[in-house]
Amino acid sequence: MSNRKSYFGTDGIRGHVNKAPMTAHIAQALGAAVVSWMKETHPEQTLTPVIGIGSDTRRSCTMLSAALASGAASMGSKVYQLGVLPTPAVSWWTQQQPFAMGVVISASHNPYQDNGIKLFASSGYKLSDEDELNIEAKLEQWLSKELPLPEAEEVGQIESHGEVAEQYTQHLAQLWQLENTLKGYKLVIDAAHGAGYAIAPKLFEALGAEVVAMGVEPNGLNINKERGATHTKALQEAVVEHKAAAGIALDGDADRLIAVDDKGQEVDGDQIMAICAPYMKEQGTLPHDLVVVTVMSNLGLEHCLTKHGIQLVRTQVGDRYVIEQMRAKGATLGGEQSGHLIFSNHSTTGDGLLAAIQLLQIMVARQKPLSELSAAMDRYPQVLKNVVVREKKPWDNIPSIREAIALAEEKMGGQGRILVRYSGTQNRARIMLEGPNPSLLDELADDIAQEFEAQLGV
Repeated sequence: MSNRKSYFGTDGIRGHVNKAPMTAHIAQALGAAVVSWMKETHPEQTLTPVIGIGSDTRRSCTMLSAALASGAASMGSKVYQLGVLPTPAVSWWTQQQPFAMGVVISASHNPYQDNGIKLFASSGYKLSDEDELNIEAKLEQWLSKELPLPEAEEVGQIESHGEVAEQYTQHLAQLWQLENTLKGYKLVIDAAHGAGYAIAPKLFEALGAEVVAMGVEPNGLNINKERGATHTKALQEAVVEHKAAAGIALDGDADRLIAVDDKGQEVDGDQIMAICAPYMKEQGTLPHDLVVVTVMSNLGLEHCLTKHGIQLVRTQVGDRYVIEQMRAKGATLGGEQSGHLIFSNHSTTGDGLLAAIQLLQIMVARQKPLSELSAAMDRYPQVLKNVVVREKKPWDNIPSIREAIALAEEKMGGQGRILVRYSGTQNRARIMLEGPNPSLLDELADDIAQEFEAQLGV
């Protein structure tokens, strides 16, 4: 078996709807493959495999969910259709069930034309690369009609289970640990017309806040459209207009958070960790005094946490790699600049609503506005360039690209850093420079990008 995955990327399987791999046919095959793999890896299990499927609000979710459910049931699984749910809610539900796997149909922050399939093991964690490779082998067997089907009496059943949203909302509300609630605070909540559109306003109203809701009218085609964690302009304007204490922006599947402070300024994942980590250290809930982030996190976060005696550990891009390193290091806080934030004392994956609770608790406990709390971190300017390439050839084997990067490092004089990597899902080279001089960064990033275009451009 090849050690290179054909279907799974950095966060499940993703693609354009009705084009491989995001077709009903492949979703059905994946459902069958997952159940076959579960049975093979747990031959001692006498229980029927259970699959729970949740989704966001894009139109294609019901099609893909039905297809995956039919494939899983054909192999003998009990399938629960959980309805529209945040990704972390499916992860949480999966942990409560014996011999189960959670499935999320969502393309996160992408537009409605795209969709994806994420898998969670019974532990609530995403699957390992090895597990995904083994499932892919089963998937290929199904597609080539080599996967034997059970007898008719062993076929599984598909049922609706619509109570998880309410149960998960109650679970999150119970995580509020302060005697003081959000009473007296006005919040603007932007759910991106996505999976959190019903849960998010109810949750913060239950915690006492006055809520102004936006991005809560999904129609199957408007998910993430000019709303949510990747499009915060409307939220920033609404926070200022309503004189709110904060704005909360989720993405399509509600597993990430970008906040907006009382002055209408964006507060990203790095800034949120800069607020949360010192507070958690004070509370004794930051073991080993360390936080796990990706290589994309701003140098300003590192400098801020160093002042508090907190170590920063970096991983490759992708929240699954952050989580793997957190588990290895025993860390309770990790995340990405993009807003995937993992509080492992409470969750096994990124959770935008949980992260918002943690952030707002600190705001209430400190009795300080979010604008003052976020000012603790000085952000270094970052310049990002993307270059479409015909192949992902190791760039360090190309002398001219290697020399362009070395020359840029020399010109930066040790003030900042350069990160060059390939996208995990697209044929793109991603070039990031960080340092105190934005105009120099832009010039040097262009030099490196031009060399990539000359050597590997399409």
